[in-house]
Amino acid sequence: MQRVGRAPTDPDAFNAFEAGGWEQKAAGYDHFFGRITGQLVDPLLDAASVGAGTRTLDLATGPGYVAARAAERGASVVGVDVAEAMIHLARRVQPQLDFRQADAHELPFEDDSFDAVVANFLLLHLGRPEQAMAGFVRVLSPGGMLALTVWDLPERARFLGVFLDAVAEAGATPPEDLPTGPDFFRFSVDEEFDALMRDHGLEDRVVRRIQFSHRVASADELWDGLLGGTVRTSALIMRQPEETRLRIRDAFDRLVGPYQHGDFLELPVSVKLAAGRKPG
Repeated sequence: MQRVGRAPTDPDAFNAFEAGGWEQKAAGYDHFFGRITGQLVDPLLDAASVGAGTRTLDLATGPGYVAARAAERGASVVGVDVAEAMIHLARRVQPQLDFRQADAHELPFEDDSFDAVVANFLLLHLGRPEQAMAGFVRVLSPGGMLALTVWDLPERARFLGVFLDAVAEAGATPPEDLPTGPDFFRFSVDEEFDALMRDHGLEDRVVRRIQFSHRVASADELWDGLLGGTVRTSALIMRQPEETRLRIRDAFDRLVGPYQHGDFLELPVSVKLAAGRKPG
C-alpha cells in the first residue's frame, strides 16, 4: 500500500504547502468533509470533558464545527486555524464565536490558558508534530485534557484507502514538486499515538478506534469530494501527467465497485482518537 507521506526532509516547505493549500480548499472541505468529520465532534469533546464553563481551544477549527458544538455545551471557546479562508468561513457561519488565525506550531496564548485543547484531524497536516504537541500541552492548564483525532490506516479508512490503492495500482509516485511531508498515517498506529502523548507528559492516556460508514451518491461524488477537500491527497493525484491521472481514475472506479449498494456507495470510515490529562 503506497502512503501519501514520506519521511520529512523540509518541514518548513511542507508547512507552507499545507497552509497555502487550505486557503484554496476551505469551501471544498466544508462541502464534502463536514458530513464525515462532524461525526467525531461529540466523541472528541467528550474525551476532553468539555462542558459548561470549560475554557476550550479548538485547533485547526476549519469551518468551526467543533467550536460551535463546544459553545452549545456551554464552554468558553477559541477556534484557531492557519488558513485565513477557514477563519473567514467559520466567522461567517458562527459570527458570535471567537476565531483567530494562528499556526499550531506557535500558539499565541499564555501558559495554562485552557482547561481543554482539542484538534480534529490536525496532526497529519503538521511538519513538526512534536513541536506543536509541546505547545498544546503548554497552553493546557494543570489537570486539563487534550484530545486529538487522526484517520485510521487506509486498510480500514477505505474512503481514503481506495485513492491510495488506485495511485499504487497506476504506478504513480509523488511528484517532484510536492514537498516531502511526514507519514500521513504515523499516528494511526496506537503505539505511536500513545507515545506522542506519553513523551509530552500526559497521564490517563487512551487511544481508541471509532468506525462508521459514509454514503455517497456515486464514484464521481467521492472523487470530486476528496480532490476538492484535501491538500496532500489532491496534489498527489492532480500533479501527475494526464495519462497517469487517467490510469488512477480507472483504477479508482474499479476499486470502489465492491462498495456499491444499489444507487449509492457506502465506504468504511475509521478514526483513531487519543486523549490524555496534563498532570495537576
